Amino acid sequence: MPFFFVLLFAFQLGCGAQPSASPERSGVEIPGNAYGQLSVPEDSRPVIVAFGDSLTAGHGLPRGQSYPDFLQRELDSKGYSYKVRNEGISGDTTSSGLVRAGIVANLNAEFVIVAFGGNDGLRGLAPDSMKENLRKIVTLLRNGGTTVVLAGMKLPPNYGPEYTKSFETVFHELAEELNTPLIPFLLEGVGGHPQFMQQDGVHPNAEGARKVARLVMETLEPLLAEKKP
Repeated sequence: MPFFFVLLFAFQLGCGAQPSASPERSGVEIPGNAYGQLSVPEDSRPVIVAFGDSLTAGHGLPRGQSYPDFLQRELDSKGYSYKVRNEGISGDTTSSGLVRAGIVANLNAEFVIVAFGGNDGLRGLAPDSMKENLRKIVTLLRNGGTTVVLAGMKLPPNYGPEYTKSFETVFHELAEELNTPLIPFLLEGVGGHPQFMQQDGVHPNAEGARKVARLVMETLEPLLAEKKP
């Protein structure tokens, strides 16, 4: 599985890279009022937060082509009135995510898609620690009334069958324990397919990001439908 070797290496390469612009910030025209002052239109739509690392941030993609950007378009096209906010930072581990979780909780989002773990695997961190960090992230967000969708990751076989199995089962066990919707693998159908990947063979290109958004939407839409009047 050469793709996963490159995948985890690129998570490290992505450390410190700036996340792509949040969907709600891209391409917005701000009109002036009668006094020549800028007037920012109020967006009262409920919020969906995409919370994760470089795969969420849109590492290597042009502005407006991260998976959260495409998720916004999917929502708009299906008539769901939500605003997607991109809270992805390249290089983040579950520990980094836990540090930021309070900030995300304060956004009062209706839904948060939590997608961490690749960098924990890269560093060979203990799956039990990763699981505890994710548990705290999910619990903190849910305590504020947010519905959480958990996205899983996978590892290459060179980490050994025991570690790989322990790593990958964390997401399934935690989703079951907390009764949280699960996307088993965020890059399902994208990772390992060159036509959907950037030249680094790791991060999705624009078409790959579009596929990731559609995958996320498959899990998210039934939850949205429950809230749709």
